[in-house]
This record gives sequence, C-alpha cells and structure tokens, in this order.
Amino acid sequence: MAEQAYEPRLKTEYRQRIRAAMKDKFGYSNEMQIPKLDKIVLNMGIGEAVTDSKKVQAAIADLTKISGQKPVATRARQSIAGFKLREGMVVGAKVTLRKDRMYEFLDRLITIALPRVKDFRGLKPTSFDGRGNYAMGLKEHIVFPEINYDQIDQMWGMDIIVATTAKSDEEARQLLREFQFPFVQA
Repeated sequence: MAEQAYEPRLKTEYRQRIRAAMKDKFGYSNEMQIPKLDKIVLNMGIGEAVTDSKKVQAAIADLTKISGQKPVATRARQSIAGFKLREGMVVGAKVTLRKDRMYEFLDRLITIALPRVKDFRGLKPTSFDGRGNYAMGLKEHIVFPEINYDQIDQMWGMDIIVATTAKSDEEARQLLREFQFPFVQA
C-alpha cells in the first residue's frame, strides 16, 4: 500500500470546491482557463539597516521563520546621501513562495495572522493591480505564530503580494473570496 503524500488543506479545497465554484460563476469552457494562485511574495523593507547591520540579520531570520524558506537580501540600486545610503547596501529581504509552501502560508495568514491584527476590519477589496494580483501590507510581523514576541528586538512591517493567473481583477477578487480572504464589504 503506497503512503499518501501530505497535501495542504487549501490546495485540496481549491481542487475540490473552488475550481467548480469559479467555473460556475464565470462559465469557463476549458479547465485551464480557471484562475489559480501563482505565487506569494513576502517583502520586508529594513530602513534601519543603514545604521545597524545586525537588524538585517534579525529581519532575515524572522522572515525565514514566517515563510519556511531562506529569503534573498535586497540591495540599494543607487546611493542617496540624504539617507546615508550607499549603492549595494542591504535594505530589505524578500522571499517567493510557490506550490505547497504558498498554500501553507496562505492558510496561516488567513486563519491565524490576520485575526491577530489589532483593530482589523478586513482587507481592502480594491488593492488589485489590474492584472489579477493583490497586494497588502502588515504593520507588524509579530502576528505570525512562528515569531516569539519575547525574542524580537524590533517590529517590522511587510508587504504580501498574491499573484494569480486571473485575467481581470474581478476574477482574482472572486478567487481570493473563495479562499476566504476577509475583504471589507463595500
């Protein structure tokens, strides 16, 4: 008897329920037309890195805990004297999640992290880019369960970009609604 491989909860839900719901709503003639999640990009800007390089390491370590994979350091493209910034200095970190890690992260984001955000009233349903991608920001990275509140020296904000294969914002919005994204009702 072959052992069944573990599959993330949201991936199973996408296969069994969400694809059918999207096909009913938009009337796709081909299975390949149904939009799906492509990737999730997490980005952390570390402005204080100019004065203290240890903060970069702390932020990268926290982003590694949150995402489950090693982030890439982002560097300054040009020098800006007013910010004491030199070309090539590390000013942030980003990580791209795909496949199972993406679904696992999305599950933790929707069910655990967003409900822990202080004064959370829902996500803006208008933060789409016109090509079916959704961007949101968090002010504090401590809403994730992987981060131990007592061991952090500073709170970082982060950007979360959810890229989909949807052709329009309407399709992408419906796809994310099916994934239980807590959008504010307009």
